Amino acid sequence: MSAPSPRPAIHVSRTGIFINPDRTRVLIRPFTPATEQRIVKIIARLLALSEEDIAVLLAQVMTEFSGRHQKTKDLFLERFEYVRPQLVTDLDLSEARRLVIGAYFTHEYSLEAAALFNPCVVVHPDQTELPAGSTRFVLSLRATGEGHISSITFRTGVVDSANQVTISAPTRFVTEPRLVTDTRFPKARFELQLAEMGFAGDYARRVLLVLGEEFTLAELQSALLLVQNQVLPLDPLGVQAASAAILTLALSNHRVCFPADMRMSERVLFPRSPSQSHGIEDVRFVRFSREDGSWTYFATYTAYDGRTTMPQLLETRDFQEFTFMTLCGAAVQNKGMALFPRKIGGLYAMLSRQDNENIFIMFSEDLHFWRTAKLLLKPTFYWEFVQLGNCGSPIETPRGWLVLSHGVGAMRKYSIGAFLLDLADPTKVLGRLREPLLAPMEDEREGYVPNVVYSCGAMLHGEVLIIPYAVSDFATRFATVPLEEVLAAME
Repeated sequence: MSAPSPRPAIHVSRTGIFINPDRTRVLIRPFTPATEQRIVKIIARLLALSEEDIAVLLAQVMTEFSGRHQKTKDLFLERFEYVRPQLVTDLDLSEARRLVIGAYFTHEYSLEAAALFNPCVVVHPDQTELPAGSTRFVLSLRATGEGHISSITFRTGVVDSANQVTISAPTRFVTEPRLVTDTRFPKARFELQLAEMGFAGDYARRVLLVLGEEFTLAELQSALLLVQNQVLPLDPLGVQAASAAILTLALSNHRVCFPADMRMSERVLFPRSPSQSHGIEDVRFVRFSREDGSWTYFATYTAYDGRTTMPQLLETRDFQEFTFMTLCGAAVQNKGMALFPRKIGGLYAMLSRQDNENIFIMFSEDLHFWRTAKLLLKPTFYWEFVQLGNCGSPIETPRGWLVLSHGVGAMRKYSIGAFLLDLADPTKVLGRLREPLLAPMEDEREGYVPNVVYSCGAMLHGEVLIIPYAVSDFATRFATVPLEEVLAAME
């Protein structure tokens, strides 16, 4: 019996790009002492200073910090308004004193201090003014700083006709978006989400009866207060738990917006809602084609509140305005969900990992609700015996849906592989790589978590795969590989 013929070689080219975390990119954030009493004391000490002392103090603060941020004074005045209710006097205060008070309730956060990793790349919404054969892209990155809190930051770059990748240099500035306060919630969906969470009881029904078919956060808070006063004595613990769940659901579904003239690299999505208070992790963006020919960007991500993780969804058309949405249903479990870039057979489709081991596939008529999952792929080869997962959304090719995967092997070593699914029926696996496509090289083994290469999404440029990947949960690199070589090596 003759030996099997060797598989064709895959030529992976690592670029010279190495995106390291930059500790100088500091975000200006609210600083709130633990108690109101401390806030009052700080303000009292500042009110006791003379205007001359205030002027000296303000000059010192502005000299030290104004060059590190944009619109520093506006942010200080905004923070002053937050603590204004703690003032014991209605006297008008000078702008200098208001600025100084605001500065005492603000601090800097170095969002990339620990790591800048788990990248995802998608085609940029603006492809104007490019040479022939070039593609502009958006690169999203997981930035991790003090307290291991993760946020999402961005870069832009271009792949040229020779498949050379360049990244635009970021500025040192980073800014959070503004909350869109008039976000309206559809009551029908909100009620279904509460039911999936196990809070569709009498109290929730009473609250929803007060509201219209659509409602704002302010209207919901008023309804909660009204119904609480009616039923709290009957079931204080149940009402408090239900109120917290209802409010958390609303706060987890919100919109934010950046100024249109802000550079992409200056935008950061920092945790804002209760469900993501300790991190927005591992965003997997996909450019999604709708049935009418239009498109939008969706991104699955993991929200972490310090105790539990929760799969969530982002939507944007322009990377300027983002909508955060809750995913619900029995199949919304674990991390690492990845949405297909279009509907298949009239249904949304998504890869998932239900059990920390295998890859599953899910289908749904409603993007927000996922109730069943089907096993798709089990660990089969030595480098994935511990665990399998996806490395981003499937990429459509004429031969099938190409999926980059990650596998965990001996010594918890992470490698990147690939498999192919049928275009019409992605529950059918057409082929997979026996050996890793990418494994940690010697200069990629050291970092926050050693011996790891990992990606949250690649893109196809002509016939070449552009793969950004994390190096040991610390920094980010790029690799390119011919698509045909990957497909030819599958079995």
